[in-house]
Amino acid sequence: MKWNLRMVAAQRDLWRPTEVLAAFQQVGFNPSLSKVAALWGGTPVTVRLDDLDKICTALNCTVADLLQAEPLADSQAAPEADQRAVGAETQLSAGPLRPVPRTRGGSGPRSLPPS
Repeated sequence: MKWNLRMVAAQRDLWRPTEVLAAFQQVGFNPSLSKVAALWGGTPVTVRLDDLDKICTALNCTVADLLQAEPLADSQAAPEADQRAVGAETQLSAGPLRPVPRTRGGSGPRSLPPS
């Protein structure tokens, strides 16, 4: 997802996080300036839905204006057949992966749990 808060704010002639904070406060949304600066400076990992609703109300926009879907790159959209187990040097041909008991300092492998 692409976060477009700065673009939406610029379209409303808001150029600084303090100006955006003032717009938020006019609709009763009172985040800290540091939270607004974090929203302003980059793509947030999470946004509460009620906060998103208040942001849209303050900026007179829609969620689609703030969040824009981006297609996945080909390298990120790898099919499941190309996935390998961590530490596997070659691709496994068939069957599910089974855990292998670890060895303990020469005393032999641990016993398997009861079936």
